[in-house]
Amino acid sequence: MTQPILPDYTLVAGAGVSGLGAAQLLERAGACFTVVDDSDAGRARAAAAGYDTCTGGEARARFGEVGLVVTSPGWRPDTPLLVDAASAGIDVIGDVELCFRLDRAGVFGKPRTWLVVTGTNGKTTTTGMLAQMMIEAGKDTGLRAGACGNIGVAVGEAMLAPERLDVLVAELSSFQLHWSSQLVPDAGVLLNLADDHIDWHGSFAEYAAAKAKVLKAPVAVAGIDDTEVARIAAATGREDIVGFTLGEPADGQVGVVGGRIVAKLGGTVVDVASADGIEPAGAAGVLDALAATAVALTQGASPEHIQRALDVYQVEGHRGAVVHSGGGVDWVDNSKATNPHAADSALTGAGTVVWVAGGQLKGASVDAVVKAHATQFRAVALLGVDRELIRTSLEQVVPEVPVFVSDAQDPEQAMDEVVAWAATQAQPGDTVLLAPAAASLDMFSGMSARGNAFAAAAMRHWDPHNK
Repeated sequence: MTQPILPDYTLVAGAGVSGLGAAQLLERAGACFTVVDDSDAGRARAAAAGYDTCTGGEARARFGEVGLVVTSPGWRPDTPLLVDAASAGIDVIGDVELCFRLDRAGVFGKPRTWLVVTGTNGKTTTTGMLAQMMIEAGKDTGLRAGACGNIGVAVGEAMLAPERLDVLVAELSSFQLHWSSQLVPDAGVLLNLADDHIDWHGSFAEYAAAKAKVLKAPVAVAGIDDTEVARIAAATGREDIVGFTLGEPADGQVGVVGGRIVAKLGGTVVDVASADGIEPAGAAGVLDALAATAVALTQGASPEHIQRALDVYQVEGHRGAVVHSGGGVDWVDNSKATNPHAADSALTGAGTVVWVAGGQLKGASVDAVVKAHATQFRAVALLGVDRELIRTSLEQVVPEVPVFVSDAQDPEQAMDEVVAWAATQAQPGDTVLLAPAAASLDMFSGMSARGNAFAAAAMRHWDPHNK
């Protein structure tokens, strides 16, 4: 190898979980590095772990000897330290990019297979499904697979695990992909694209460009039902991108025919698995299964492996799970639908719903979602800081639909009020669907807390005899 994998001296920007994880990787790789953090608490955490530390000002004074900066993914591109480092000609990368470089160099053994999943919505479910498919395949191939990235286990943690993973199925965010340059996975899937994290990236074009990096993979998979993804896939000029669609697949695609997942790859038509009974229910779950199937088939998984995986896979919390059923009504927690695009996916195929929504819209509009699903609404219950914006949209598009608005500021009280009212509106065959189309931090500690409050209130109020 003509160049060393790591320079003589590296800076790790940030002493949070990602920063200390990167430091651990560098330590295991035998690198010389310093952890940079301007907070006393951050430097204390790094020092407690045995790492050299400095402030941002001190780091700038060392730029002459620095060959690499590894940043935590949450650090914005316009962070002064990172801008100054780049201006000084220093390579600035993220922790996942560091993992990829070290892995490809064989620093931690034989290089692993990287399967990367990204998109605006559905990443966690697709990653979980794909990981399960590769686990099932591994029972025959002997290769150990596991999910990592933003699905709970950091990529670096997965690489350093005592029990080696041969196949990393990684959910990656636009932040992590932004800070990558050499990361070209063995297979990459771009699910969908909608406005998100524009404040961080600066524009939708930059956000989309970060996500689209996965289409550089030798095996690239794209959600062609999504207009923006289809446009980006076409713009690559590649004719070998595998598309997935809810419709009947053309050659080179995976789709649905007669309630079955069907692949038309390499001139061969393969009946893969049932499209019924997939969790989460509805079009969003089927699309995630199609994406995972498209990747798995290229990585040695058989239809039998894929069917077994879909049979055992259970959706992660707050991503479309049925939290209660009673009186012919399903109560579905999709608190993870933190933007209108995700709410649109949750509503698609859900049938007649009592929609529970509201929170922080972050400047996004729900007009398109309301128009697209106007005929599905039995009733709508709203809470959160931007509840009136959603009510205005509903009044303009579907003024005949009953709407309840909780003005309670206490999160538990607000959720209890909207759920209690929803229970009086739902009829047998309906779904009471929490798909907020908005972030949760106006009232709750996170989307999990919001989903838990919904599930608890559903248990209190579902009984039709209480109407």
